[in-house]
Amino acid sequence: MNTAYSVPGAVPVAHAGVEARAQFITKTYLHLLGAIVGFVLLEFVFFTTGISNLLLGALTSVPWLAVLGAFMVAGWLASRIAHKSDSQAVQYAGLALMVLAYAVIFVLPLAIAQASFPGVIQSAALVTLVAFSGLTWFVFTTRKDFSFMGSILAWVGIGALVLIIAGAIFGFQLGVFFSVGMVVFAGAAILYDTSNVLHHFPEDRYVAASLELFASVALMFWYVLRLFMSFSSD
Repeated sequence: MNTAYSVPGAVPVAHAGVEARAQFITKTYLHLLGAIVGFVLLEFVFFTTGISNLLLGALTSVPWLAVLGAFMVAGWLASRIAHKSDSQAVQYAGLALMVLAYAVIFVLPLAIAQASFPGVIQSAALVTLVAFSGLTWFVFTTRKDFSFMGSILAWVGIGALVLIIAGAIFGFQLGVFFSVGMVVFAGAAILYDTSNVLHHFPEDRYVAASLELFASVALMFWYVLRLFMSFSSD
């Protein structure tokens, strides 16, 4: 949820012509689709070749905070690369790094869901798709600017991170209500990112725009999946 439009000298795509805006939006969502397809293909390769077992061994053999820290660093680095670099090749590298990082860390919840909760992955994916489509439709229809939510999301995100770290250190479960709150948070992030796509991203930063959207969609999928597993275990 970074603000790529803060690049010095960058002109927001909203100031461009109709054709340029349409091309930017098309490229952004095609890259988002490509990132999602890449994520799915990576998970397919991981689980069909046995790589997932190696990753599960690595993920469960180190403290969860270390995994979370590495994941956050990878995400931050990928986002920064995609936003700040003028090189298309480097921006693509940032997007690829983000997709790979998410694919690796998702192995654990996907393995648990696949083994213990049949059908939950597909249901969570469908709910995420419907929610993302609805939120995107709302922004594109109303054309509202949700950039004011940036600071709110940042503080809520920091608070959620503190709770996650505290839970990992002291061993308490955050529970269903936390997952519900994070789904709402992810939905707000999608509103914010989609609004930025329409109003604030520079015309040449469609890779960064797709990266931000992918991160928010993945966050929603993560917590929708957690919710479905929680309900299925009751």
